[in-house]
Amino acid sequence: MALPGTGSDADFARRGFEPACRKRDLELIAVEPDPCAVVASYRAALDDAARRGPVLAAGISLGAAVALEWAAEHPDRVTGVIAALPAWTGADTADCPAAQSAAYTAGQLRAHGLDAVIEQMRGGSPAWLAAALTQSWRSQWPELPRALQEAAEYKWPEAERLATLEVPVVVITAVDDPVHPLAVAEEWARLIPRSALARITLDELGADPAILGHAGLAAFD
Repeated sequence: MALPGTGSDADFARRGFEPACRKRDLELIAVEPDPCAVVASYRAALDDAARRGPVLAAGISLGAAVALEWAAEHPDRVTGVIAALPAWTGADTADCPAAQSAAYTAGQLRAHGLDAVIEQMRGGSPAWLAAALTQSWRSQWPELPRALQEAAEYKWPEAERLATLEVPVVVITAVDDPVHPLAVAEEWARLIPRSALARITLDELGADPAILGHAGLAAFD
């Protein structure tokens, strides 16, 4: 199961994890978020898949947090978690860069509309990220501000939750990503009892999103 990050879509999650899954003859289900209820749509997809057997829950950013929380609640229904690009630890997200970015973008979209904000985003983002977000933002419009606001208000897993997690977890960090800080990933890996930490760069992710799946599943290998 692959859960996209904030404002992203199933296509990017599929590109991130499908090549590594195909190599190991694993079925991949990339979840398309419902912008009116992002977290609920992720959890419903995990519940549905788990009725067929244990799942490996993989997520990016917000998707990683949801995957981890769901796995903590259903340890008998999951084989492990790949948590890529975690953004924060704990419910207090006042200083969380990802939450601040999501809230700001939601406000800009409401004030200026989709096309103007896409143009602004493309001017300050790497080409690969701008292309991916242009696609996903257009597909989620006009409910995109609602989806981003939900992400901005999401309470990330507390340290206690991480420390008592029963399932194995691979944490993947892009060491030069200011929105998903390296220190957060290191904290997650330190707190989670059965964990591994994989390091990549944003350039590597942009060149081939499949690095997420290859790095994550290699640890389980």
